[in-house]
Amino acid sequence: MDKLTPARRSWLMGRVKSKNTSVEMAVRRLVFSMGFRYRLHVKALPGTPDLVFAGRKKVVFVNGCFWHGHEGCKYARLPKDKTDFWEAKVARNRERDAKNNSLLESAGWKVHTVWQCELKNLEKLTEELNEFLR
Repeated sequence: MDKLTPARRSWLMGRVKSKNTSVEMAVRRLVFSMGFRYRLHVKALPGTPDLVFAGRKKVVFVNGCFWHGHEGCKYARLPKDKTDFWEAKVARNRERDAKNNSLLESAGWKVHTVWQCELKNLEKLTEELNEFLR
């Protein structure tokens, strides 16, 4: 297998979606079916949250387990190739997430993160979201 050049890797990374992913769309459908209405990707807020419930001052981030380093999750395993690169990338993502959550909370927002793997148990996820949003 050919090694990826930095330019090719950069191009491939640019092809990864950050909005409207299948995981995010599933969470959006679930929240909408529960009767909650939201705004999408509000750029004025730190981290551009995926779902914003402005009247409730609550936001929901929908994170991929791999990209955001979900601890203890089987989907968060790093590739065996270029481990230094991937460890640094995921660490930067986690630091950025923590900083954005802190900024939001200090501004009076409540933050909830939905992980990709949580979609495996929709009943539990529905209960968590209902409790968070009520």
